[in-house]
Amino acid sequence: MDALYSPILLTLGLAASVTLVLLVLGTPLAWWLSQSHSRYKEAVAAIVQLPLVLPPTVLGFYLLIALGPSGPGGWLAGLWGARTLAFSFTGLVIGSVIYSLPFMVQPLRNGFDAMGREPIEAATTLGASGWQRFWRVAVPAARPGYITGAVLTFAHTVGEFGVVLMIGGNIPGETRVVSVAIYNAVERLDWGTAHLLALGLVVFAFFTITLISLAARRGAERVTRD
Repeated sequence: MDALYSPILLTLGLAASVTLVLLVLGTPLAWWLSQSHSRYKEAVAAIVQLPLVLPPTVLGFYLLIALGPSGPGGWLAGLWGARTLAFSFTGLVIGSVIYSLPFMVQPLRNGFDAMGREPIEAATTLGASGWQRFWRVAVPAARPGYITGAVLTFAHTVGEFGVVLMIGGNIPGETRVVSVAIYNAVERLDWGTAHLLALGLVVFAFFTITLISLAARRGAERVTRD
């Protein structure tokens, strides 16, 4: 049973970690993309969207170099006596954050865009500071975007294969997530384990899509009422 539980727990831990990190990093980035008038804004947006069009093996290859002994990851790992961030859970988190970035940033940007400028302008006339306008007006107004972004990021991380295999390999208890465990089970002709894990992902995908649809509907109803 450890062949089932270990990859599932590792995958859930990875997805939760990536979602939390991207909620922190994605919020200011999405806000800047939504509100900035900089001429570089769309270039930054294009960089954020790159993981949507790049083959996972291409992104995984460059992440492997960056996280390896000769890259920045090797220097960081040396701070605590390791040689590389590749083939480690920490490396999986870093790679997954980059690969899932557009799945968090774009819904948040859409949520901030849908809010419009009127609520911020009204809060400004009432004397609200920049932080107050952001936390008390913008963030609550973008709640559907936060729900969609969190669900999409979590689900996308759960379903990753190419990137996690490239930078994490297939180390039991360390980097063998569910998608890699399915691949490993098929290679061993262990159809029972492969079926159970694959069916679990199908069920998870169904509930993820349902949750996103419900969140989008509630967001639309809220906008209509307002």
